[in-house]
Amino acid sequence: MLAHWHIRFTLLALLVCCYASAADDTHSSDLPTYRSTVSQVRITFFATDENNRPVANMTKSDFAVVDNEMVVRGFRSFTHSDETSLDVVALVDLSESVAPRFRVAIADVLQLVAREQSIPDDNMSVLSFGGTVGGMSAGLRPAVLCSSGCRASDSVGRLMGVKSSGATPLFDALIFGADFIAGHRREGVRPVLILFSDGNDTISLHSRREALEAVLAGGALIYAVDMGSSRNQTSGSTFLRQASEATGGRYFSMRVSPQDGAAAVLNAVLEDLRASYVVAYDLPSHQTGFHSLRLLPTHNLNLTFHSRNGYFYEPSRH
Repeated sequence: MLAHWHIRFTLLALLVCCYASAADDTHSSDLPTYRSTVSQVRITFFATDENNRPVANMTKSDFAVVDNEMVVRGFRSFTHSDETSLDVVALVDLSESVAPRFRVAIADVLQLVAREQSIPDDNMSVLSFGGTVGGMSAGLRPAVLCSSGCRASDSVGRLMGVKSSGATPLFDALIFGADFIAGHRREGVRPVLILFSDGNDTISLHSRREALEAVLAGGALIYAVDMGSSRNQTSGSTFLRQASEATGGRYFSMRVSPQDGAAAVLNAVLEDLRASYVVAYDLPSHQTGFHSLRLLPTHNLNLTFHSRNGYFYEPSRH
């Protein structure tokens, strides 16, 4: 497993303004925060309409930022995101708990690999956790099933040969995936982690908090595909929804919409990429600590904004 602590330290050293999840209040104490000494806030976001379709013609008058309950409308800059291509990592749960939907998920991953030829082979990887890979139990350590060659016949055969079994080290796998993505990060390329899981962890060495910290530090958007078989909302589903919303991604459910597989997810990722913007503004308050973030519509109240939802400010000691 790569050392995600070094990644976080590097981000801080570069003074990148990082953000934290500020999901529902009942779990706020469990969520990670990131410190920054810069005085300018940058938010990458996209908006969807009442039909959950991305809005590609936003203007800076269409929204306001609420930063720690202070309304911000005077922006330093507002531009389209300069990320023009994707680095897609599929992280697949092979544990026993997802056995009923396991084969559907693998079919989705194979479709994901083969379908979108606009994504170079070097920009697509598949990781797994739990289960049996190559006839051997994967144990607790996540595995790289393919990287920079997932469309090759031997990689496809490897994907088709995996089997569902064992416990679920989900949090450890998210840390592994975040570090893998951070190690492949390139300028102008948006990192996306497509997570196929039921959201339940049974055996990780790391905590839920550490997993979210690693994902946020790595800068990847999570697009979660819920493989849970229960018709009711579960704690696993809640975690998947929370993780995707915290990073500015989206949540999909096989349970609610069986068609929410590879095609739907990849279409959403590509549309979101084309409709993304970056807004920057001066720090409205130098209050030390966590600053919650919300983007709200000013004209069309049917718009929903997707972005990271907080950051932690700490004054410079220099």
